[in-house]
Amino acid sequence: MPDEPLLIEHCDHCARWVHPAAGKCRTCGGPLVARPVSGRGTVFTYTVNHHPYNPEIPVPYVIAIVELAEQQGLRVAANIVDCEPDSVRCGMTVGLRPEKGSGGAPLFAPA
Repeated sequence: MPDEPLLIEHCDHCARWVHPAAGKCRTCGGPLVARPVSGRGTVFTYTVNHHPYNPEIPVPYVIAIVELAEQQGLRVAANIVDCEPDSVRCGMTVGLRPEKGSGGAPLFAPA
């Protein structure tokens, strides 16, 4: 199965991105269309999980809220990979990886 881009709902009427999905724009009420985002962002906040909730995901791993470059306040839950968990910092620049994590979450890595 090919990797898919990260799609976020966008309002063409007022040019706002809306996440989580809402069906209609929270700003103007216009219709939303799922569009790909650039995949660039910064770590807004994060936690390092040491408990093995999912046996497919080795611990420790980083669960983060990433603010996407497209719009201030546009944030997605993701995992941060390709670095030591204790090297992750708020404000760290990250980029989207083409594959999704085993739980379906988007994966971001240091940019």
